[in-house]
Amino acid sequence: MAGSHGGGCEVRDDLDLAENWLSRTQELVPAAIHKAREVKGFPGRWKMIISKLEQIPSQLSDLSSHPCFSKNVLCKEQLQAVYSTLNEVIELADMCLMEKYEGKLRMQSDLDSLSGQLDLNLRDCSLLVKTGVLGEATFSESEVAGTQNNIKELLARLQIGYLEAKHRALDSIVEAMKEDEKIVLAALGRNNISALVQLLTATSPRIREKTITVICSLAESGCCEDFLVSEGVLPPLIRLLESGSAVSKEKAAISLQSLSISSERARAIVGHGGVRPLIEICRTGDSISQSAAAATLKNLSAVPDVRQNLAEEGIVRAMISLLDCGILLGSKEYAAECLQNLTVSNENLRRSVISEGGISSLLAYLDGPIPQESAVGALRNVVCPASIEILVSHGLLPRLVHVLKSGSSGAQQAAAAAICRASHSNEMKKLIGVSGCIPQLIKLLEAKSSGAREVASQAISILMTFSQNCREVKKDEKSVPNLVQLLDPAPQNTAKKYAVSCLLCLSNSKKCKKAMISYGAIGYLKKLTEMDVPGAKKLLERLEKGKLRIMFGRK
Repeated sequence: MAGSHGGGCEVRDDLDLAENWLSRTQELVPAAIHKAREVKGFPGRWKMIISKLEQIPSQLSDLSSHPCFSKNVLCKEQLQAVYSTLNEVIELADMCLMEKYEGKLRMQSDLDSLSGQLDLNLRDCSLLVKTGVLGEATFSESEVAGTQNNIKELLARLQIGYLEAKHRALDSIVEAMKEDEKIVLAALGRNNISALVQLLTATSPRIREKTITVICSLAESGCCEDFLVSEGVLPPLIRLLESGSAVSKEKAAISLQSLSISSERARAIVGHGGVRPLIEICRTGDSISQSAAAATLKNLSAVPDVRQNLAEEGIVRAMISLLDCGILLGSKEYAAECLQNLTVSNENLRRSVISEGGISSLLAYLDGPIPQESAVGALRNVVCPASIEILVSHGLLPRLVHVLKSGSSGAQQAAAAAICRASHSNEMKKLIGVSGCIPQLIKLLEAKSSGAREVASQAISILMTFSQNCREVKKDEKSVPNLVQLLDPAPQNTAKKYAVSCLLCLSNSKKCKKAMISYGAIGYLKKLTEMDVPGAKKLLERLEKGKLRIMFGRK
């Protein structure tokens, strides 16, 4: 039956072997059942074994009638496993009939093990037929397709057989992912993911480590996060954080970092009790696991309705500690972002950051050569009349000047917003004015970001209500031209109302009015008057009067 052409010879040999094993197994089933029925001892256990043996013929029939039966080596291996179990049934039945066994307890244990093997055989036969495993791993002559089908076969082996066989398949999958992760990802199906998730709870630490390595790659790939969560990956990941090996903890933390980007999945992590072990990893983990845990907590803190749960688990203290002692700069950045998220709208959490000593930690974090936006954002959130004295005493104002000079656009915008919040009294406006913030805010009016220009002009308009600051703005040669540019009536220019307010304060100065006119403020103001921008009409009238005086003066 070998055939006479090409690669068909190998396929036909496999077919003969599969059919051979099918025939031998089918012949052995009646003998096993007959022998089991002869046994009189241990009746309850043998009755259970017989009921399982009677299910085997229909399972073998379903398996052999599958279109891929002859093309898949898994079929032959499954038949060999069933054949081996049937032989064990006959062997144990003979021992019971002749009463040649080492004590009743030992035989009871052997019979229970045999019953478990039969359960596994029946389950695996059903899986092969019903879940598409056979179709996922079929013979192909194409080298590329053959590689893909080899991967599919390895993935299929995660669903059937004994733990040691699954362990060997995992080894091969890990190696395959090192060579070409995309091929493995392309071959994955939902059943494979389910089998991987189940292996996360295996008793063997080695299998758990290899499984979490694969799971981590899947989570980072961004192609199957929902499948992972729907198949129940979160509880075992959290358990690995609590009691896994160092490798397992690291991979579990990285997996949760990827999975927590979605708000829905973030809520699920909190719901499954993931916050406390993540905080513990921040305290005790190595550099990579600590960074991943901090990133996960940062992602969780972005979901408003779980922030209170996070606070109850002690996240504020943990993030402040990480700001002070984080191993990597990345961990500190995640901690600052987390504090920024926590304090964005929750007054209780703002107070908690202040009472836990977070202000000094955030300010110290700003002392680097490139101030981080998240730390400035967190400070902006906690600035209020109740905290401003503490902030100023810890050196807030020189740090804000440093940020306005050296920070990113986002950090500068956050610093300007902090100045707006801090300027609640004339005393604070005076302190801010003498700190050197005003020249930096005037420069920020030239920023590319419309948000940065808006908040800078707002801060200047607030500060100018204190006369000494108004004089400071007048002295700066860039103030008038920068503010006039912000009179642009375009919808995307959100700073125009604050620019009008600032220019009104400067319009008492003849020199400033003349500069406004020369930079084209009147044309802008006519359009802003039509748009009913507050103060535009009043400023326009002042400038037009000044223009008339200039004309008559020339004549």
